[in-house]
Amino acid sequence: MVKYFLAYGIIDRSMKNKQSSIKLISYNLKYNRANSELVNLVNNYDADILCIQECHSDKLPDQIGDLVLAEKTENGRFNLATYYRKGRFFGTDSSRHVLKHSLLEKLYMPQMERLLITKIYDRESGQEISIGSFHATHHVATNYLRRQQIKSAHKLLSSSSQGSPAVMVGDYNYLLFKKRLKIRIEKSGYKMSLSDRPTYYMNKYIRARLDLATSMNTNVERVLALPKGKLSDHAPILVQIAI
Repeated sequence: MVKYFLAYGIIDRSMKNKQSSIKLISYNLKYNRANSELVNLVNNYDADILCIQECHSDKLPDQIGDLVLAEKTENGRFNLATYYRKGRFFGTDSSRHVLKHSLLEKLYMPQMERLLITKIYDRESGQEISIGSFHATHHVATNYLRRQQIKSAHKLLSSSSQGSPAVMVGDYNYLLFKKRLKIRIEKSGYKMSLSDRPTYYMNKYIRARLDLATSMNTNVERVLALPKGKLSDHAPILVQIAI
């Protein structure tokens, strides 16, 4: 796809392989309750890319600040969406994926897409980057199932990126034993990056880092947990990426 744009002059060859910094925000909206916070979130932190989970796709605007809607899922209650900054990026491909689900999900919930991959071209660096917005199964399932979902999601993301920078963000729902998870992820060639503070608040006593970033062929410089709003049980994360 990039070769096509180069051939027809849509991409400036002189921009290729320049260092670039990207601010990516990921946020679980808790059944779309925190949708009204997105405009201020994007503007206050000057986001380049926004990935959201647990949104209502029929209520999403086409634009949030300077970000335009790239793609969204539409099946089930826990939809995903990705926005990117117009002018700097343009989309080259996207895909939606159903991952392995738990027995309770099979019995009581409609089949849903838990991974949204958006492939975009960055005019600043002259590179493509594949962004995965991911939402693992809730705690009705085991860590083993979530590991299988992460493994499958990474394979799909690698197939999309084909060696170009790839980042997957979202709600991994992995409450305990993250050191073991990190070892497994790094054996697959990805790097796991935790936030500086908890991102999930079950109550005033139980807090955890459930919102993560995993990456390949790029450098995640830091993951910051942003101040928690009043409408979601998650805090947004700001992922600083260098490509």
